[in-house]
Amino acid sequence: MEKYTTILIVLGAMILLTPLAQRIKIASPILLIIVGIAIGFVPGMPTLEIEPEIIFLIFLPPLLYEAAFNIPFRDFKEHFGTISSMAFGLVFITTGCIAVAAHYLIPEMTWPLAFVLGAILAATDAVAAISITKNLELSHKTKIILEGESLINDASALVAYRFALSAVAGVAFIWWKATITFILLLLGGSVVGLASGLIMASALRAIKDHRLAVLSLMLLSPFVTYLIAEHFNFSGVIAVVILGIVVSYFSRKKFQEAVKEQSSTLWEVIVFLLNGFIFIMLGLEVPIVIKSIDSDMIWPYTGLAFLLTIIAIVVRTVRVFMKRRSLQLAYRHSAKQKGTGRVFPENLLLTVQECLVISWSGMRGIVSLAIAIALPANLENGQPFPLRSEIIFITTLVILFTVVGQGLVLPKLIQKANDKASDRNVKPIRQEKKDK
Repeated sequence: MEKYTTILIVLGAMILLTPLAQRIKIASPILLIIVGIAIGFVPGMPTLEIEPEIIFLIFLPPLLYEAAFNIPFRDFKEHFGTISSMAFGLVFITTGCIAVAAHYLIPEMTWPLAFVLGAILAATDAVAAISITKNLELSHKTKIILEGESLINDASALVAYRFALSAVAGVAFIWWKATITFILLLLGGSVVGLASGLIMASALRAIKDHRLAVLSLMLLSPFVTYLIAEHFNFSGVIAVVILGIVVSYFSRKKFQEAVKEQSSTLWEVIVFLLNGFIFIMLGLEVPIVIKSIDSDMIWPYTGLAFLLTIIAIVVRTVRVFMKRRSLQLAYRHSAKQKGTGRVFPENLLLTVQECLVISWSGMRGIVSLAIAIALPANLENGQPFPLRSEIIFITTLVILFTVVGQGLVLPKLIQKANDKASDRNVKPIRQEKKDK
C-alpha cells in the first residue's frame, strides 16, 4: 500500500512539474530528477527502488517503439553510416576507455569489473536524449542522428556487458565468439522485428475498421515482440525498433486519419507518463545508493564519476569529429569521380556546430541504471559480487552529471552554434520541416 501511495505521489508530481519546467524554460527531465532527489530525502518517505525487470519489460518496449515509429525511415537510412559508427563502434571504444580509467583509478577494480562498468556507461539513452533535445532548436539531421544512435546502441552495450559479466565469473573472453554473438544478436532481433511487423501489418489490415482493436493491438505489439526476441537470446531492443519502423511505414499508407489521430494521442499520453515517471525514479534512487556506500568514500567516488563523465564526453567528441573528417574525405573523393555514377550526397556532411551539439548530447539514462542494478548480488560460487554498490553509485552519478549537467549547458551551446551559423550566413541549426 505504501508503494502504491508513493507511485501516485510521483505521478502527481510529474504531471504538475512538466508544465512548470516548460514555463521556466528548463528541460523537464532535469527538473524531475532534482525533485525526485528532494522527495527521496523526505523523512519517512517509503523507498521506491527501480526494478530492472520492470524497466526492460514495461518501460523500454513502448518508449523505443514510439521513438522508432516517429523517426523518418528515409532519413534514418540516409544517415545510417553515421548512426552505426556511433551506435556500434563508439560504444565499444567508450567501454574500453572507461574500463582502462576505472581499472587504474578505483581500488580493487579488476579488469573484468572495469569492463562491466565501461559497458554500463557506454551507451547513450534514447529516453534521455529525446526528452532533453525535444524542444531545442536542433537541425533535422542532428535530431535524426541522435535519436537513431540512442535507439540501437543498447544492443552493443548489452553484448559488451554480457561478456564482461561472464569474465567476472571466470569465463575467458574470446573475441571471435563475442563478434559472432553480436552479429547473431542484431540479425536475430532484426528478423523478429521484421516478422512481427509484417504479421502486425496483416492483422491491422484485417481489423482496420475496428478502432479499439487496432489501438489495442498496436499497444501490445512492442511488449510481445520484445519478449519473443529476448526468449531466443536476440536483441529485444533491435526487434522493437524494427517493428516500430515497419508499422510506421504501413500506417502511413493504410490507416484512416481518425485512427492515426487516436493512435498519436494514445502514445503521447503513454510516453508522457513513462518518461516523467522514469526521471523522477532516477532522482529517487540517489538517496538509496548514497546509503549503500561508506560515507568516507562518497566524495572520492563522486570525483571518479565526474572524471569518467569527462572521459566519455571527450571520447565521444573525438569520435564524432573523426566521423566528420571521414565524411569530408568521402565527399571529396566522390567529387573527383564525377560521371562514374558514384555520388556522395553533400547533405551527409556534418558542420562543426553540428558535431559539437552531437558530442555534447550523449546523455546516459535509465537503461544504464537498470543494467547496473541488475548485477547479481552473488557470484556462482556464493561470494558477494565485488564492488556492486560502488558500481551502482558511480553509474547513478554519471547519469546525473550527463542529464543535469549536459542538459543545462546544451541549450546555450545550441544557441551559440545558431548565432555563429547566422553570422556566417549559414542556415542555423534549427528544427527543419522536410520538404516532401
